[in-house]
Amino acid sequence: MSEDILDATGVAAPPRLNGELVFEAPWQRRVFGLTMALVDAGTLDYESFRRNLIAEINAWERSGRPGAEWSYYRCWSRALESSLVDQNAVSSTELETRAKRLAARPHGHDHT
Repeated sequence: MSEDILDATGVAAPPRLNGELVFEAPWQRRVFGLTMALVDAGTLDYESFRRNLIAEINAWERSGRPGAEWSYYRCWSRALESSLVDQNAVSSTELETRAKRLAARPHGHDHT
């Protein structure tokens, strides 16, 4: 994984504690790892993804929704989805279909 990505600073920088990446749930680690694997494989352009991530964070900040829980990795996930669609790696229809299929699975079965 490229060191400049891991050392990213600013609004798009992943949360850290004592210099280590922080993940509050397994899905966050997975979406981060998937993104970095796609970047390393040349499937995803990191700069385009980073711009989408910044846009997602800014959109959340501007939303002003009372009670809207902040989640860096929800913004990350939405940025990944939009980046993959922007870069023609997957269609928005396919993303929606897969999301519905995953959402229909029973709770606790997220590894199959």
